Amino acid sequence: MTATTARTRSGSAPLTPYLRLLTATQCAFNTGFYAVLPYLAAHLGEGGDGLGMAGWLVGLVLGLRTFSQQGLFVVGGALTDRYGPRPVVLTGCVLRIAGFCWLAQAGSTGTVIGAVLLIGFAAALFSPAVESETARAAVAHETATGTPRAQVLAVFSAAGQAGAFIGPLLGSLLLLLGGGFRTACLAGAVVFVGVLAGHARLMPRRPRRARTARAGAVLPREVFANRPFLVLCLVYSSYLVSYNQLYLALPAEVERATGSQSALGGLFALSSLLVVVAQLPLTRWAARRVAPRTALVGGLAVVAAGFAVVPLAPGGPAGLLPGAALVVLLTLGQMLLVPAARGLVPDLVDDHRLGLATGALSSLSGVAVLLGSAATGTLLDAPGAVLWTVLAAVPLTGAALALTLSGGRRTQGSRTTVTD
Repeated sequence: MTATTARTRSGSAPLTPYLRLLTATQCAFNTGFYAVLPYLAAHLGEGGDGLGMAGWLVGLVLGLRTFSQQGLFVVGGALTDRYGPRPVVLTGCVLRIAGFCWLAQAGSTGTVIGAVLLIGFAAALFSPAVESETARAAVAHETATGTPRAQVLAVFSAAGQAGAFIGPLLGSLLLLLGGGFRTACLAGAVVFVGVLAGHARLMPRRPRRARTARAGAVLPREVFANRPFLVLCLVYSSYLVSYNQLYLALPAEVERATGSQSALGGLFALSSLLVVVAQLPLTRWAARRVAPRTALVGGLAVVAAGFAVVPLAPGGPAGLLPGAALVVLLTLGQMLLVPAARGLVPDLVDDHRLGLATGALSSLSGVAVLLGSAATGTLLDAPGAVLWTVLAAVPLTGAALALTLSGGRRTQGSRTTVTD
């Protein structure tokens, strides 16, 4: 332990070419994704050059996108286990390219829904395959060099946040240059062409694994009948419904406050930059001083505070401040509660069902986002106090549910990590 710690502080072995590929992939994935997603609600809505969809329909479309990704995450993980990561990653890239190109041309409700479902399902294939392969390579790297796997996975996470930082700026630049939403979609597709080429060339082939007869049969009995785990799923769902408001309620607030969405890219960049700078120190502090249940409750309370501050918006030049406060508080709450929620999963399910439980956590949260986004969309035209009060009530309800969970483990020198 002492030698490993010293090596972590003084330096570490360089990443292998394969780990560098996976890390660069995560950055590129988020760059292409976030060059498009923050501007989707405005493209679909009734203002300016939008497609003229009603608020509830915009919310439904955004929820379908999240559901087709989060809800089917467990499917991508199962396919990766069955066929290996390479065909799943390549298929996900091809579908993401097709989805972005389709969305660039979609002009009706049906075609838009088809395109966003394809985009979401592509991520449901791509993400679990890349993340599980990164974890496997990180373990091998630890064995070979002594570099802790957590350090490798932290680099992977930081690369994803860097992509989330660059993507909105790229989208804003394309919009400012007059390219429009369709150009942003095509730019995102080009990014994934590069990802596809890199993985087709460098990702190794692996033999198929033998099919297990009862792999899925145990899921309802050992996961969905587990009451504490279901409570955690509801708590996590309240967070994810709240976080999804960055793509639905926040654009509407920025439009209301400033008359345009030109500042939206900067706000998304602020969120990503905050995670890059503060996630590791905050997680390190919380792991040593705060029990997981307390971190859940506190994080959700911070998220609720972000929604509660928006109706206090001043007019004039300071009109963007509530939106910025929402982004900062929601991001801080996210950084506090997500590691706690994932760290509690091993305490609530058997270790040999951990992968299934993690997939179920994402899938159930995706269903909640689908329903919550459609409901939020109907409130976008309601008085501001009504909308933001309802949104604040969602994480507060989750915090109340979190209080019914056991306190969870808290260790001074270790931290449990669960990856999706």
